[in-house]
Amino acid sequence: MASTLFTKMFLGHRLIHSTSFLSHQPQFLSSLFSKRLFCIQTVPVPVSTSQNIKTTGWVPCMASSSVGRRASYSTQSVSTNEPVVSVDWLYDNLKVPDIKVLDASWYMPDEQRNPIQEYQVAHIPSALFFDVDGIADRTTKLPHMLPSEEAFAAAVSALGIENKDDLVVYDGKGLFSAARVWWMFRVFGHDRIWVLDGGLPRWRASGYDVESSASSDAILKASAASEAIEKVYKGQTVGPVTFQTKFQPHLVWNLDQVKKNIEEKTHQHIDARSKPRFDGAVPEPRKGIRSGHVPNSKCIPFAQLLDSSHTLLPENELKKRFEQEGISLDSPAVTSCGTGVTACILALGLHRLGKSDVAVYDGSWTEWGAQSDTPVDIS
Repeated sequence: MASTLFTKMFLGHRLIHSTSFLSHQPQFLSSLFSKRLFCIQTVPVPVSTSQNIKTTGWVPCMASSSVGRRASYSTQSVSTNEPVVSVDWLYDNLKVPDIKVLDASWYMPDEQRNPIQEYQVAHIPSALFFDVDGIADRTTKLPHMLPSEEAFAAAVSALGIENKDDLVVYDGKGLFSAARVWWMFRVFGHDRIWVLDGGLPRWRASGYDVESSASSDAILKASAASEAIEKVYKGQTVGPVTFQTKFQPHLVWNLDQVKKNIEEKTHQHIDARSKPRFDGAVPEPRKGIRSGHVPNSKCIPFAQLLDSSHTLLPENELKKRFEQEGISLDSPAVTSCGTGVTACILALGLHRLGKSDVAVYDGSWTEWGAQSDTPVDIS
């Protein structure tokens, strides 16, 4: 086999040239191209990255303690008041009709990880790929902003998603960008969506199968979703729409609403960024963005809502964490972060505590900090 495997794929409007990091993994490549299910024998399994692939233990899956277990419940027994489901629950319900699984992996630019490439290498069986950067507003330079209703409906319809579907969304870090997609669907009126607690790392660590697909129907659907977005913003006709949106404006805030809230203080503003960024003690990772925070906002770094395995903390610990920062569960709240991704983790945690009406400031600090006329505080 050639020392370097090149994958060229056109995903919507982007041509991805990816150099494989698997050139020295013959066992893995054999399973990849035969499209077998595979897993890691050793537990726990580290998150795979293009810089760090576990070099031993890639073998066809053996039966785990859960294999053969009958599903004892379905999504109808899961309340939308609980925003996450366990990997064991998903395993039991993976083949239930009308359940669709979404891989919504997204990474910070400095992590140098390619989510679509990682999806092709390993994903939960039958999962679709949801492109966080692609299914976004094409009229702004701000990253992955919420698209229009028409654009979102066209994109998810291209993925094969319908209103009758129950959705489970996960990511490659455990609990990170999946929360953003959970929030997006709720903004557009689809409440029957849950985040996979612990994501792909916990799925693997539990011994469940993952699937590889160098070229698959899911990749074609991801490409079609990106093309549908492009067509909508160009005013062109798109294919059949199978998903009808019902916009929930109270769940998304813009810059003007945040400005107004500084004076009126109707909502508690919670920032999910790290404390040094919030305090203005370190530069922002994006160029041209001032350091600091929105006046009157409070800082709860998103990682403080997760345990060491990147699963959401239980209710009592979440409640304690918010109360420590003076957040009242009886008052309205809006969350923000750097680009509107980890703010959704705060919304997810508050949802577990019964606050289902938490707004997310979509533009977040990337928008606020780039303005010349927005007030900024530093600690």
